[in-house]
Amino acid sequence: MHTSVLLHEAIDAVFTDPDGIYADGTYGRGGHARALLARLSAKGRLVAFDKDPQAVQSATAGPDGIHDARFAIEHASFTQMRERLAARGISRLTGVLLDLGVSSPQLDDASRGFSFRFDAPLDMRMDTTRGETAADFLARADERQLAEVIRDHGEERFAVSIAKALVARREGGRPVRTTRELAEIVARAVKTREPGQDPATRTFQALRIFINAELEDLQQGLTVAMQLLVPHGRLAVISFHSLEDRIVKRFIARESTREPDRRAPFAEPLPTRLKALARIKPSAAEIAANPRARSAVLRVAERTEVQA
Repeated sequence: MHTSVLLHEAIDAVFTDPDGIYADGTYGRGGHARALLARLSAKGRLVAFDKDPQAVQSATAGPDGIHDARFAIEHASFTQMRERLAARGISRLTGVLLDLGVSSPQLDDASRGFSFRFDAPLDMRMDTTRGETAADFLARADERQLAEVIRDHGEERFAVSIAKALVARREGGRPVRTTRELAEIVARAVKTREPGQDPATRTFQALRIFINAELEDLQQGLTVAMQLLVPHGRLAVISFHSLEDRIVKRFIARESTREPDRRAPFAEPLPTRLKALARIKPSAAEIAANPRARSAVLRVAERTEVQA
């Protein structure tokens, strides 16, 4: 069962107008979407986005789906919000919510290959209709690229050792194809373990982020979201690890700071486009009830009067 993290805090942060038009850039299993719809008037609208076709299908299917004329969902990345919304006649948004990372249903479905808790094909794609699987990447990448991905996307100290072990196995005629094979190789290559954390955690995170271009999508999606917001519209982003949070923090800081145009040193500073509002962490009670929440950070910003 998926439990939405920082549910009430996120909705309180992004909601400003019951008649507004909102975007949920990462629908997942709809916890935030349902809570936001409950706040909207009959005039309000919510358009959700998700790269995962299973999430999109579940959104409106069966008795548990959302059957509401104010709601629509797109099988697309939140980086595509502008063009998908334009096709619906929408050019501005009252609020944008992004709940980053992987959802519990994705982790709990062994066939998706996101978790080392199960032995399954090493897929890891959010969008199973396109792109390269993690197994395919491991079958072609050289040692240097493997080490860079595991180090930069997983913050793994033993990235080089893991990369060497993966290449050695592949050259021995047994390329890694399953989650268990990958977890076993990493366990042998990682010399020390963090208390309470499986040694494969950081490598699995790194491959998932890389395969789905999550950091690149986040950087692009933040800019798109900001440009779509009306004045005083809200951007709320929930991240689950330092790489994501650092991007969000720096983006909000950059867009909230008046900086001069270096090409014209005597000109007036460029106007800010965002105002940072809050940084919110889950309560102790929420973490106790849902351990997945322990690393979550919600950052909130408001669009200034200046338009893109």
